[in-house]
Amino acid sequence: MHKAVEKIFNWCYPLLKKLELGETISAYLSLAVNIFILAVLSYIIYLIFRFILVRTMIIIARRTKTKFDDLLVSNKTAKYTAHLIPLLFIYKCVPIILENFVYWEAVFGKLVGIYIVLLSLWIIKTIFNALRDYLKQDHKYSDKPIDSYIQIIMIVLWIFAFIFVVSKMFEINTATMLGTFGAISAIIILIFRDTILGFVASVQVSLNDMVRIGDWITFDKFGADGDVIEINLATVKVRNFDNTTTTIPTYSLISDSFRNWRGMLNSDGRRIKRHILIKANTIRFLGEEELTELKKIQLVSGYIELRQTEIDKFNKTHGIDKSVLVNGRNMTNFGLFRKYITQYLSQYPGLNKDMILLCRQLQPTPQGVPLEIYTFSNDKRFENYEYIMADIFDHIFASISYFDLEIYEMPSGKSDFVE
Repeated sequence: MHKAVEKIFNWCYPLLKKLELGETISAYLSLAVNIFILAVLSYIIYLIFRFILVRTMIIIARRTKTKFDDLLVSNKTAKYTAHLIPLLFIYKCVPIILENFVYWEAVFGKLVGIYIVLLSLWIIKTIFNALRDYLKQDHKYSDKPIDSYIQIIMIVLWIFAFIFVVSKMFEINTATMLGTFGAISAIIILIFRDTILGFVASVQVSLNDMVRIGDWITFDKFGADGDVIEINLATVKVRNFDNTTTTIPTYSLISDSFRNWRGMLNSDGRRIKRHILIKANTIRFLGEEELTELKKIQLVSGYIELRQTEIDKFNKTHGIDKSVLVNGRNMTNFGLFRKYITQYLSQYPGLNKDMILLCRQLQPTPQGVPLEIYTFSNDKRFENYEYIMADIFDHIFASISYFDLEIYEMPSGKSDFVE
């Protein structure tokens, strides 16, 4: 790349010298013309090299089996590299254009040099991002903290870049600056501890995309439950759903645990996970007369027919004595009720049928047997979500008596008998 820039410079140098307008025009007008010519040449060089680099990278990515070069293309590494070549050309030409303006030559030379350093860091970052994405696709590195390693490397590079930029701007010896920086670092850390922690936290929050403005977060430690309205170096402001405002230290976002609901809002549904308690002593086997009566319920009539056929065949094959109901295989009112709720949920229009839809029995408790509904609503808005969930459980409460089951309730202490 350096040789290419040298050739471009050697070719353009005579042109720049010939286009100087001489003593008949003021030096400033001559400077403006030269700057315009330099800008046009730099833009042309940028277009040429962007076309060459980007097209070459795309062709290589298409013809190779590895995914790394595809990730370089998606991270725009070639595009940013194309910016670097005209910058190097400008850096070479600044002493020629500003040879009569010593002060401005030094200023613009420093600015271009600083921009080259920052752009080089950005190119390195795109390469590391491509490497990160590539390694995450490999199962061997799926459980490794690749992001942390890359962040540490980038922090070190940014520190060196900062030292270089400061030494370049103020013409300070790099070794002297490192020594001075090390001597005062202890004092800086002591005085600006909270600011440094906030800065580190804000950088980590930004790099890891932990929180964005507009995210709904829940932070029990600080009583926060609402939308993030402001993120700064020291604090994060949350407007709670009761319209109060909670201020959270930025550092707490990386030192403590909180819940971000962005993933749910970006998904295809909002989870409904709620249970009721069934009295254990109301769960029992179903006789033929009861099954005949329950066949009137359309959602389970076909299931009862199919299931009863399988059970009768099994019991007959194994010579089961059905004079006692507990012998052999049987259907229970609780199992049939779970099937009924599953069928009801599968037909309910407010649920996402492409996600998990489950009616399950949990570990029994002293209060009864939990029956849990685990599914996802199509509508994620708070008021509609609550309506869908309430509508489902209204139906469950109303239909449970048809299966001769009872819901557990704590005794109120009030007598049920009136004298």
